[in-house]
Amino acid sequence: MLTIKRLDLAEARLLIEGAAEKAREIGVPMCIAITDESGNLIAFERMDGGKITSVTIAQDKSFTASAAKKATHDYNAVNVPGKLAFGIHTEVGGRISSVGGGLPVIVDGEVVGGIGISSGTPQQDMDCAQAGIDYFETKRG
Repeated sequence: MLTIKRLDLAEARLLIEGAAEKAREIGVPMCIAITDESGNLIAFERMDGGKITSVTIAQDKSFTASAAKKATHDYNAVNVPGKLAFGIHTEVGGRISSVGGGLPVIVDGEVVGGIGISSGTPQQDMDCAQAGIDYFETKRG
């Protein structure tokens, strides 16, 4: 029997709140996706002005971060011609993202979910994702 730690909806909303606050600060409306530890969507927000294409991209970044238990920018470093992981983005029906902006959410050493952000540059997306995690960590106690 397995016991699985998983984000709940209130925690997902904290992640969104922190990421959205950072997005407003930098003036870039974002699409923000939160998934559980297996990559299934818990919560999503498209801020007013968030890009239409970013709806899917944010969800795929969050899926990658939680299901693969790895930041999307980590895949970016190895998803290049000549590297053994080149082409990883074509796996799982094309859902693996190697674009910065997806981070696993870790509690007590376990991945309990993921956050994926899209609409800005990869660095802006990464900064907003980290801001969401930082806010979550301060608010959850």
